[in-house]
Amino acid sequence: MFSKETYQNRRTALKKAVGSGLLLFLGNDDYGLNYEDNAFRYRQDSTFLYYFGLAYAGLSAIIDIDNDVEIIFGNELTIDDIVWMGMQPTLKEKGNSVGISEIRPLSQIENYLSQASSKGQKIHYLPPYRAEHKLKLFTWLNIKPGTEQPSIPFIRSVVAQRSYKSEEEIAEIEKACNTTADMHLTAIRMVRPGMRENDIVAAVTEVALAAGGDLSFPIIGTINGQTLHNHHYGNIIKEGDLFLMDAGAETAMGYAGDATSTIPASSHYSTHQKEIYDIVVNSHLTAAAALRPGVPFSDLYDLSAQVIVEGLKELGFMRGDAAEAVQVGAHALFYPHGLGHMMGLDVHDMENLGEIWVGYDGQPKSTQFGRKSLRLARPLEPGFVLTIEPGIYFIPELIDMWRAEKRFEEFINYEKVATYKNFGGIRNEEDYLITAEGGRRLGKAIPKTTEEIEALR
Repeated sequence: MFSKETYQNRRTALKKAVGSGLLLFLGNDDYGLNYEDNAFRYRQDSTFLYYFGLAYAGLSAIIDIDNDVEIIFGNELTIDDIVWMGMQPTLKEKGNSVGISEIRPLSQIENYLSQASSKGQKIHYLPPYRAEHKLKLFTWLNIKPGTEQPSIPFIRSVVAQRSYKSEEEIAEIEKACNTTADMHLTAIRMVRPGMRENDIVAAVTEVALAAGGDLSFPIIGTINGQTLHNHHYGNIIKEGDLFLMDAGAETAMGYAGDATSTIPASSHYSTHQKEIYDIVVNSHLTAAAALRPGVPFSDLYDLSAQVIVEGLKELGFMRGDAAEAVQVGAHALFYPHGLGHMMGLDVHDMENLGEIWVGYDGQPKSTQFGRKSLRLARPLEPGFVLTIEPGIYFIPELIDMWRAEKRFEEFINYEKVATYKNFGGIRNEEDYLITAEGGRRLGKAIPKTTEEIEALR
């Protein structure tokens, strides 16, 4: 945890930003995996962590702006809890550690909210993303699941604070990025033909746990990198395969790292693999070099996509004007996702609050295939932490569909593309802090070029 003054200052700034009403914070509960006592790994809600710092299940909180009251609601451990789970600080001790003096039993929160509502107080809440949140809103505020109307002023005020990382947050994120680098170095050195995907995933997970934290998201570790979010680990790695690993560490305080490497199963990349890989690295380096305050991230996405189109043109996969191809969306056959996303207490920071607020500052998103997956588009500002992660993929189902529809034939050479339908996918990813001067990579360097990776093979 940070100092209690950090959390007090965050709450003070939030109260000033929202101005009036009552702010309801729904902490996360334990969540049964396949029965109640066999739970998923516990993870506190990130906004609750940001303002209250307490990574314990069963807590919720209220900031009553109108009455200048801050309350944590929860239940003390019973002797049965202690027997099975061990001792914890008391609720009062937990509250004192983050500057909260008023502690009440969880059973009192419904009455507090009811009284506030009867007095005409505006009750602000954030978008619920768990079933337990929706049930609490239904029980406490009689809001039926599916009819929630989260508070836009609350959302925008939280985004305005959490988007700008403090020095102590940056230091914590850098810890996560350093462990993330160690995870990828382990995989780069380890991948060999004949191994199972889950052998690599297990070793990489061990690195994250040994560092005192956990994974920041379920690992993607696959020889089928053309499937963007592939969590199946059952394949045997074969000579000539590419192993794509997207993995990150989370520190004990909940801050994330996120990186992607694409590793040859053989000691070296094949000529065809190197040709495609080098285009991806060029796109990555070009976008990273252009990071600076005031530049819309959507412009950097266009820049990264144009580099990919130019590279694919040289290899005969595409043709025509690169800028025009990107504007109409022809590049998305090979690059169907965005360039990156914000990162912090969530690996996709604040995504539960809505991409329209986090990545677009309230402006509408594109509906174009590929571009609609751009999670961040707004002008960059010092203090933002984000990922850079371009890629090239040969997705057989997408290739077949577009070819049958004769889509973008003026830009795409389907005859050549069809010969690469078994190629797979390539992506690399690093994490960056936006500074007053530009962008600074966070964490230790992960080998990125084909030469750097082959040197470790």
